[in-house]
Amino acid sequence: MQANLHSVKRWQLSGTDYDPQQVHRLRSQTRFSTWTPLNNKTSNLQLFEERMNLVLHWFDLWTDRQRKHLLDSLLTRCTKSQLKYCRDLLIETVPVTQVDFTAVLPRFLSLYVMSFLSPRDLCSAAQVSWHWRVLAEQDCIWASRCIRRGWFLPYTPGDKEYGAWKNHYVSCVSTLDWLSPREAAEQYGTLNQQSMGTTEEEEEKRKERRIRQMIRDKLQEEKRLSMRTRRAWGSYTKPEGARGGSVQTGRSSSGLTFSSWPSLSWPARTVGSPSLCLSQDRGQPMTAAQSWDRVQTSSPSSERLNKASRALSSFTYRPALSHTASPIHLPTPALLLLISDRIPAYELLLSGVRAGVIVVLYDHRGTLSALLTQAERAVSGQRAQRLGLLAPGGTEEIHLLHSSSLSEKTLLTPDQREFWEKLCGWVAPTEEGGGIDIFSPLAASASGVALIQTLTTLTGLEVRAPMGLATGSFQNILSEWSDGSVCTGLSNKQPALQFVCESVLQGWCRQAQWMEEALGELRGGLGPQLQQVGLQARGRALGLFLWEKLCLEELCVSKELNEALMEGFVALTRQEEVLSHRQTRPLEFLAVFLTKWSEEKEREESSGEDKLKNKGAPHGSQTCISRISEPPQTALDWRGAVARELHHSECIYLRRLGAVLKVYQEPLTAALNSNRAILSYADIHIILTPVTQILELNRVFQVDLQARLQQWGAQQCVGDVFVKLCSKLRVYTNYLNNYTTALCAIDKCRETKPPFRAFLKRVDRTLATHMLSLQELLLCPVWRIQEYVTLLQALSLHTHPGHPDHTHLSSALNTLLRFREFIQKLKRNSERDRLMEETQEMIQGCPNLSEGNRQLVITQDAALLRSPDERIPDSLRTYEQVSDVGLFLFNDALVLTRRNVYHTPFTLAHRSAHTFLASVALASLAVREITHTRYVSHAFVLEGPCRSWVCATERGEEREHFLSVLRSAITSALTGHQ
Repeated sequence: MQANLHSVKRWQLSGTDYDPQQVHRLRSQTRFSTWTPLNNKTSNLQLFEERMNLVLHWFDLWTDRQRKHLLDSLLTRCTKSQLKYCRDLLIETVPVTQVDFTAVLPRFLSLYVMSFLSPRDLCSAAQVSWHWRVLAEQDCIWASRCIRRGWFLPYTPGDKEYGAWKNHYVSCVSTLDWLSPREAAEQYGTLNQQSMGTTEEEEEKRKERRIRQMIRDKLQEEKRLSMRTRRAWGSYTKPEGARGGSVQTGRSSSGLTFSSWPSLSWPARTVGSPSLCLSQDRGQPMTAAQSWDRVQTSSPSSERLNKASRALSSFTYRPALSHTASPIHLPTPALLLLISDRIPAYELLLSGVRAGVIVVLYDHRGTLSALLTQAERAVSGQRAQRLGLLAPGGTEEIHLLHSSSLSEKTLLTPDQREFWEKLCGWVAPTEEGGGIDIFSPLAASASGVALIQTLTTLTGLEVRAPMGLATGSFQNILSEWSDGSVCTGLSNKQPALQFVCESVLQGWCRQAQWMEEALGELRGGLGPQLQQVGLQARGRALGLFLWEKLCLEELCVSKELNEALMEGFVALTRQEEVLSHRQTRPLEFLAVFLTKWSEEKEREESSGEDKLKNKGAPHGSQTCISRISEPPQTALDWRGAVARELHHSECIYLRRLGAVLKVYQEPLTAALNSNRAILSYADIHIILTPVTQILELNRVFQVDLQARLQQWGAQQCVGDVFVKLCSKLRVYTNYLNNYTTALCAIDKCRETKPPFRAFLKRVDRTLATHMLSLQELLLCPVWRIQEYVTLLQALSLHTHPGHPDHTHLSSALNTLLRFREFIQKLKRNSERDRLMEETQEMIQGCPNLSEGNRQLVITQDAALLRSPDERIPDSLRTYEQVSDVGLFLFNDALVLTRRNVYHTPFTLAHRSAHTFLASVALASLAVREITHTRYVSHAFVLEGPCRSWVCATERGEEREHFLSVLRSAITSALTGHQ
């Protein structure tokens, strides 16, 4: 390919833009910096790499807007040659040929281009986008097509109405009596001879075989030409005299060697499509489109091959083997299985797919072209041994898609015919064992047999289907199949066992309808949650890896510079939020900010202010970590290890609490002060103000603890610092009492205020918040109390009773243990209230349950029984079930509800609803078991002051457990009344 006139050669990249004479004059000087070593080339290059890596690290942390500002600033400072290089690089990365021509060309030119398309192509173009649909449905395109055929609109379209002529064309075409070429030949004959019945079908079949063979020969010839004239490729090339010129690529781990055409590697399959592709071979060939792209860049005959690929895109080929290569092990041809997502319990089938089977799980609501694209991606240019189809259907037709059914009448339609011709072009011929296996019992009816014969004639492949000799939903798959001439790898087994393991297939065929009920509930309830939890876990793991494993803090020159840059980025973000309508220059703003920050630090140092007592610096804990002297640890200095871990964890805790103020409170308060409120002052006060009080308390605790660690010794005490903290735990008590209210306020504001929702989505789970959300950050004080208890227990364990710190440690530990019990009590009360609310909503017509100190103990489903005659002895008494009941046991009462089960029409799914029936106080309730007889089992009697109920559970274990809990609750209720 001829090089561009403005392209930059490789040797130009190492050049400079300054005058060599000026470099000679300033050889002993520096440029742009007093510490840039221009005289030492190695140091200069090393310093350049370090600066570039630092800037790239900043670039990764910036937002999209900040990156665009940086690129704008860099391009304005580039020379003309550098801009030309950027232009060539952009053209190579984003070619202009991939631009939507309708967005570039004028409207009349776009309509002129589309006027050359056929009606079917126009309908396909209308599905690209809304803009294409508006263009493809213009009356100026469709009016000429209608008028040419004598179809005129019966009315005059309105001024703002479009698509009238297209709708008229579609309605006229749909009412025509159209015959396929085969039907027309059967009815009217051809121009040369009359219809001869089966003779015409055999002749058409032979003609199709000749066409396929001619296409294969043409592809082989084109391949030979391209191999002879191709250029050298990669690091290993064959000699020019070697025929075929194929390049061997292999993997040392598996020992497999593949031969590809032309010089193509076999990449590992990636999950990039909505279909599920399972293959035994780890290496998979490229798609046909990727192969042709490689040929176009390596062969002078690329234009001719490009035309051939577009004309014959529906056919595949096999890579040619090199005669001079070492022994090559080709992969076994795979089996292709198409499964519709309307098949019940398809997850079970996917778990039992055999090795070497490529599975395409397609959407039943899609189109034939979309299904064909999924299958093409799955096979990736290789030829499948057999094709399997598992879709809903019966004995006469198959519901392939929601809008496309496969039957004897619809098979010869243009869409179905084209679909099956292209799909079966990727299947091996019948002589090599290829064929189609349809899992619907088509061989059980005359219409189904006719469909099989027609599909065989159309594709030239053997088609097999179950004969329907078994009853049940899918039992016919395990029965006899229609006879096949070629059955590779099977003796007396069903063809379906080629695709799925026998045990899994048998279990699925018998239990598919029942499993679909459970799987449907899991998909609907847990599917979105599992996907969201998975995304959050991956993002959190990546953030923690960047923060902890890569040690982002150590990439900077010093802690002070790290602190300055973080504050500068925060200030830059605020500046952009305030001046969003103006054009800001981030680098200049950051330079000015760093200069001011340096001057302020110099003034603070000159005034002699002690940084350790600075309580307002949110990052003071970070600098304090490096200033703590680390005394040499001995085998017995466990107290020092615990104390240092206490200080380290306290610094992390303070950083998390500081993130609440810096990431959430300050931006929300700034937006409120600038009359662009995201939250009201009352909401900010309820949610975030208690965190400020805890932060102030723990900063004092951290400073005191750090002072003790700097002078650590064997007799050093930290218990008095904990006693001081425990004396102010009222701050934590107020926070925990307000914690539920704060969470409710966050949920309410998130649902009712879209700006707050967008704000949380932007700042939650970022590096600034330690990959935590606002709700998780507010939970940190609860976690910290448990950490205090654990660390104090370790300190008390390794502190001798005669140590002066032992008394304070014991006192602080007892206080924190009582406070932990208080937190657990709050947690139990919260869970109790949540259960009571859910139970109240579940039972219809139920009186108020939230009274006093009522708690839900257990729930049990049972059957309500009734005896026809009470005078019969218990051993001979029979019972009949009246209804289903639900037993809700509280600590002071038992509530009985009528449980109604509602089944969804045409499905196995059902739901339960509870209606209030009665309630009995436990103090006046008696329980009596009924002896197990031949007439009744697992029954018991609940006797109240006015009436009694006979109930029975499904299993004996359920009855024993419920009655034991009920008797304990009754005993507790009677003891409380006494």
